[in-house]
Amino acid sequence: MKESTPIPRSAPGGGGWVRRTLLLAAFAVAFAYMEAAVVVYLRVIYDPLRTELYPDGPPGSLLPLITLEQLRAKDPQHVRRLGIELGRELSTMVMLATLAALARRRRGEWIGLFVICFGVWDIFYYVWLKVMIDFPTSLLTWDILFLLPVPWLGPVLAPVIVSLSMIAAGLVILAESGRGRPLQARWYHWAIIVAGGLVIIYSFCEDFAAATVGQVPERYDWLLLATGELIGLLAFAHAVLCGRRPRSHR
Repeated sequence: MKESTPIPRSAPGGGGWVRRTLLLAAFAVAFAYMEAAVVVYLRVIYDPLRTELYPDGPPGSLLPLITLEQLRAKDPQHVRRLGIELGRELSTMVMLATLAALARRRRGEWIGLFVICFGVWDIFYYVWLKVMIDFPTSLLTWDILFLLPVPWLGPVLAPVIVSLSMIAAGLVILAESGRGRPLQARWYHWAIIVAGGLVIIYSFCEDFAAATVGQVPERYDWLLLATGELIGLLAFAHAVLCGRRPRSHR
């Protein structure tokens, strides 16, 4: 009797990256709702204070920032709450990174899962805020993006562009890994990618000193954002191409 040909199996743990990515994205969407809800509660607390301090400011605007001195003069508990908020932001990053680590099945998948989770979370954070309180009024509305280690400020469109780039890069990493070609990034690839990321972060933090003393940034430097994006994406694309070359030619 002729033996049946065994059905080839995929590499251990290599399959199902699409399903895992969709589940992770579903978590990111739900988690973004929770983040947006917390911000709604914070605005209920601090919007009246901002209106009192800056009565001529645009309604609903987050700028100028309430300074640390103003918070301390109003109520020292506000400063304590600011510390709690900083801890919440750090915890958010830890949660996203930990979940991505738990979902990985192959070497190199963690970074792909993390950047997708982060990107989806960031975009849907604004989607939920729009649904809840009609913020932002446009993609060019300025927002407080992050507070660690200094305030990050910029139009909403800027972090959305970064998040879309992260999602695209993450999908490429996972697709390549699923084909048995894990990302072959060398140290210089990572150094250049990090350098591009630092340029983008600098574009958000460029005017933080003025913002912390109650001033409004005059403009956002889109050229810095474009430069950082280009640097990072070119280095990433080169790393992907290196992973596709036969080993004898690397």
